[in-house]
Amino acid sequence: MRIFLTGATGFIGSHIIPELLKRGHQVLGLTRSDDGARQLEAIGVKAHRGDLEQPETLASGAAAADAVIHCAFDHDFATFFENTKKDERNIAAMGEALAGTQKLILITSGIGIGTPLNGGPAMEDVLNPRHANPRIATELAGAALIARCIDVRTIRLPQVHDTTRAGLITPLIAEARRAGAAAYVGDGQARWAAAHISDVAKLYVLALERGEPGARYHASAEEGIAARAIAEAIGQGAGLPVRSVGADEVERYFGWMAPFAGLDMAASNSWTRARLGWDPTGPDLLTDLAAMDYSAITGH
Repeated sequence: MRIFLTGATGFIGSHIIPELLKRGHQVLGLTRSDDGARQLEAIGVKAHRGDLEQPETLASGAAAADAVIHCAFDHDFATFFENTKKDERNIAAMGEALAGTQKLILITSGIGIGTPLNGGPAMEDVLNPRHANPRIATELAGAALIARCIDVRTIRLPQVHDTTRAGLITPLIAEARRAGAAAYVGDGQARWAAAHISDVAKLYVLALERGEPGARYHASAEEGIAARAIAEAIGQGAGLPVRSVGADEVERYFGWMAPFAGLDMAASNSWTRARLGWDPTGPDLLTDLAAMDYSAITGH
């Protein structure tokens, strides 16, 4: 198939590309720069010029392909709400290009959207349309396309890591350095799901080739790692003390990440593994945190 890949030069997209090429697919990669185009063409990917601020450019890419993998997202948390609405517009625009065809679109969401109302690990069959996380806009945009009989499949991401970055943990390291300590809230038992980037890339391709219309898949190789263990790994790697903080100190130690600090973001992957035969084999989160170059982490 010819796959239109948004986020092609990003962390996740750049790892999806070799998995697609290895499986014999052709890739049309979204890029907004000459440098990005050269980078893609050097590895056998045709560049499609476009920008997340121009939904029509994503729509034309979708129209030129047999399927879409949409993993581009503006991760500027200062404008997080606006960025989720932008994602909603881009999904809608690509949906218009796919309407009336048998083409599929694989969209990207966050693991927390599947958290049950009564707590516990996120589940693939849970979708709360009133979820407080603004990223719910992505899945509601997908649901609108499903209602139009468009084949939409969703990958929900946890903390995706290697030895250079680790999802929200990367800016957490920067905040810990600023605050002078690696902190966790209370007893530190809140958990964050995680997966190595190599396993995540493989899951995208499995969902593309074997997935089901309307299905949601959890890229959570590890269901949950305790916040205290993560803080201890950061402390060890960055040479910082580790401490528990109460609710009155959360903003001081976590800065802009305070809303995430005490969240339990564990996620089950049993349905995903059973349906797609996904078998994660990459390093676990704490192994990568131990091998990370902390001197290279400067912020988010």
